Amino acid sequence: MTLYIAFNGPMATTAAPAPVTTGTAVKTMLQIATPSTKMIKPVWWGISFSGFAAAAPIVCELVQTDVAATVTAHIASGVQPYDDPGAPASVVTLGTSATGYTSTAEGTITATRHADLKQVSPTTQYDYLWPLGREFKVAISRFLRVRVTAAAAVNATCFVVWEE
Repeated sequence: MTLYIAFNGPMATTAAPAPVTTGTAVKTMLQIATPSTKMIKPVWWGISFSGFAAAAPIVCELVQTDVAATVTAHIASGVQPYDDPGAPASVVTLGTSATGYTSTAEGTITATRHADLKQVSPTTQYDYLWPLGREFKVAISRFLRVRVTAAAAVNATCFVVWEE
């Protein structure tokens, strides 16, 4: 099995990755779309914020949904092999209603399943690595999302590492 990683922005080349504002309504920061033939298994995820003052915590979710958010589409180079630099391209589906970042519309979700849910201070970060053999599995033809709901907008950077 191979591990892959994606962030909530395009692959960094000559400039550092740019954080994305959370806004003040529910917002998908990163979305991974499973293909119709294979589940994925997230093994590690995290999010960090650029707030400078203590404020209301930000609700951070790693959640499986049945409906895609409208996102900026990742391209193949934005979904990178994590543990094997010679690995083939990921099988996740790419596109504006598939794998991407920074949602502009959340869609009308009818079913969710949480992998993780935390309230995180806007001045800090959170990450979680599942114990081996206890990882969350995302069903085929579903969407794994990193979603946030903030009372006051701050910038965020997030990632997911998953196994295919």
